[in-house]
Amino acid sequence: MSNLSVKHLLGIKFLTEADLHLIFETADHFKEVINRPIKKVPSLRDITIANLFFENSTRTKLSFELAEKRLSADVINFSAASSSVKKGETLQDTVNNILAMKVDMLIMRHPNPGAGVFLSKHINAAIINAGDGAHEHPTQALLDAYSIREKLKDVRGKKVVIVGDILHSRVALSNIFALQKLGAEVKVCGPLTLMPKHIESLGVKVETNLKAALEWCDVANMLRIQNERMEITYFPSTREYVQQFGLTSDLLAKLNKPITIMHPGPINRGVEVSSDVADSEHSIILNQVENGVAIRMAVIYLLASKIK
Repeated sequence: MSNLSVKHLLGIKFLTEADLHLIFETADHFKEVINRPIKKVPSLRDITIANLFFENSTRTKLSFELAEKRLSADVINFSAASSSVKKGETLQDTVNNILAMKVDMLIMRHPNPGAGVFLSKHINAAIINAGDGAHEHPTQALLDAYSIREKLKDVRGKKVVIVGDILHSRVALSNIFALQKLGAEVKVCGPLTLMPKHIESLGVKVETNLKAALEWCDVANMLRIQNERMEITYFPSTREYVQQFGLTSDLLAKLNKPITIMHPGPINRGVEVSSDVADSEHSIILNQVENGVAIRMAVIYLLASKIK
């Protein structure tokens, strides 16, 4: 198979296992490209891509923009903070105005879950979801699974624990979907107040003891506490959270095996992970960032091939 089964990347739940392997194989090729002295390929010279970010982003936005430029696409950036959205324009009108300028693909981050799915029913351009509220963040899950594949040679049969604020995390949901499709076993770990109701219906086990979770896993993906999404207090204090769920070198030293440490960023050093753990040989956090560009190049390239 050399084509994706979908026209848009709206969420991991819409992809097949074959889609995931195709994206990874394509990313392998682009990873080689971005490590060459000349890091560009002319693959998308006739494609125009608009980056629509209705929420703040640093790494994801830069990563997408770099991926687009490495593929030689024409790129336009849209920031909601300085747009007519502030004047009351609807999402659909905003997007249709951009499409009237002959844009082929939209990369969209939006605070409302399902914004990309809604738009996909009303417009012709390809859409890549760069995060919709606390729902999904598919390219992050793809680069996370790709990084595990790179480090451990395969995802199938591996044990992955996702630690932290599961309730507010779009990364957690997309990771669960991706890892399960690839044959990994997934647990979530954190305070029960930060666990979504019915999370076990997704086929994941809940663990509230971090040391037990680390003893079980091959990979620990540490999530930050999403204070910006919290309207109430979910745990007594940051200090108490750190004592129970912060990953330190002391805790790692007590394990009977080495494990791989991941983080989707941005890191709150000294909260979910200590600085020495984030910078240790066990950490693949910077590999994730590098792989993000290759994965996003792969997704853009594969979806663009359906436009032509």
